[in-house]
Amino acid sequence: MADIKDIDILGNGGDDEELDSIIVLTDEDGNDVEFELLDAIELDGRVYVVLMDTDEENDGEVLIFEAIEDPDDPDMETYQSVDDEEMLDKIYEIFKERNKDDFDFE
Repeated sequence: MADIKDIDILGNGGDDEELDSIIVLTDEDGNDVEFELLDAIELDGRVYVVLMDTDEENDGEVLIFEAIEDPDDPDMETYQSVDDEEMLDKIYEIFKERNKDDFDFE
């Protein structure tokens, strides 16, 4: 699975542009899990998404996945875990900079 980072939500963004999307992923046990799409970041010609589990017990952890367009259906995407720690750190730093007013990063 992708890297997990910790953040605390400060607010809902008010008038700021929000993606406001819920994505449902299936875990390794076949259970559907809802995630909020917090950001989409383009880096080195690839798109990465930063997701947060919508479960009330979530303590601010986010997941980072690479979004890959389905060649058979351009309206569909699949999400692949990112195994490169250096790339994960770059994406997370961009996410922190872009969202510093919305989250309290630990």
